[in-house]
Amino acid sequence: MKLKSFLSIGLGLLLSNALSAQEKLYGEAQGKYVLTAPGASHLAKLPLKCMQQEFPYKTSVTFSDTTLITKPKNYHPAFYGCFDWHSSVHGHWMLVRLLKLFPHLPEAAEIRTKLRSNLSAANILTEVEIFKQDAHRGFERTYGWAWLLQLQKELLSWNDPLGKELGENLKPLAEQLVHLYINYLPKMNYAVRVGEHSNLAFGLTLAYDYGVETKNDSLLHIIRETALRFYKNDVGCPITWEPGGSDFLSPCLEEADLMWRILPPADYASWVEKFLPSLFSGQLSLAPGTVTDRSDGKLVHLDGLNLSRAWCLYGIAHHSPKNKKALISLANEHLAAALPHVASGDYMGEHWLASFAVYALTMQ
Repeated sequence: MKLKSFLSIGLGLLLSNALSAQEKLYGEAQGKYVLTAPGASHLAKLPLKCMQQEFPYKTSVTFSDTTLITKPKNYHPAFYGCFDWHSSVHGHWMLVRLLKLFPHLPEAAEIRTKLRSNLSAANILTEVEIFKQDAHRGFERTYGWAWLLQLQKELLSWNDPLGKELGENLKPLAEQLVHLYINYLPKMNYAVRVGEHSNLAFGLTLAYDYGVETKNDSLLHIIRETALRFYKNDVGCPITWEPGGSDFLSPCLEEADLMWRILPPADYASWVEKFLPSLFSGQLSLAPGTVTDRSDGKLVHLDGLNLSRAWCLYGIAHHSPKNKKALISLANEHLAAALPHVASGDYMGEHWLASFAVYALTMQ
C-alpha cells in the first residue's frame, strides 16, 4: 500500500474515532464536516446561557474620567454578556446564523426574544457613543469591528421580519465602524501579524465580506488597497513557527484566506503557492494545537486556533487548484481536535468557542 493511501486511511479512522460520540451533531458533505440540526441546538445553548449574564466581564474601555465607572451593561446594553464585548457580538452573530440555517431549532423562540431585547434601537445608539469618543477610537480594533460587521451582514441577508428590524437597529453602529475602518487603514504603515485579536488579515476578511454584501465600494476599495499594500509581495510565510502559546488565529493562514478575496483566481493560485509552498509540496506537517488547561483563558485559545485554521484551510482549498483534498483533510483533522471541546464545561472556552465552531462548519 502506498504511503499516501495509508495516511489517508489512518486520518479517516482518526476523524471517525474523534467524532464518534458526536456523529449526530456533525455530519459530512463533499469531504467536509458540516453542522446538523442537533449540533446547532447543542451549540446554540452556549451563547444563550451567557448573552445576558453580566459577570464575569472583562472591559477594554479607557477611563478618561468617572463617567464610565458603572456597570458595563450601562454603556454596553446590547453586548454586555459572554465575558467581553467581542465575544458577545459574535455570540449574537452565531445565533442569527443558526436561525437562518435551522429556523425550527427548539431554542428558536428564546433566541428571537433575546436578540430583540439586546439589539433594540435604543441599546445600539448607546453602544455607538463609545465609538464616537476619541479615547475609544481604537476600542475593539479590528477584531470586534469585524465581528460586528459580520453580524450586520448576517442580519441584512436574513429573509425574516426580525432580521430586517434588527438590521435597521444595528445600522448606526455598523456605519460608525465602517467610518472607523476607512479612516484607520490608510494610517497603517505596517500590518499586524499576530495570532490574537489585532490580527489585521482577519479584521479585513470579515469587513470585506460585509462590504460585498452591502455593495460598499468605499470600504471594499480601502480593504483591497490595504491588503495589496501589505500582502501582495509576501512569500514564504514561516508557518512552522506557529502556533504561539496563546494563538487563536494563524497569521499565515488568515492572510492566505483573505487574499483569495482580493486577487483574481489565477493570480491567487500563483500567489498562495509562493506564500505557503509547503501546503502544496506535501512536506507540511501542521499538527493541531494542544490545550493542557481549558480553565486558562489564554491556553484555551488553541482550541479556537484549530477551528480558525480549519475555516482558512477550507477557503484556501476551494480557491486553489492544487492539493484540494489534502487541504480539506487537514482542515478536518483540526476540526476533529477541537469540536469535542467546544462545550468543555469551563466558561473560559464556552463563552466564545461555539461561534468559531459554527463559522468553521457553515461558512465555506
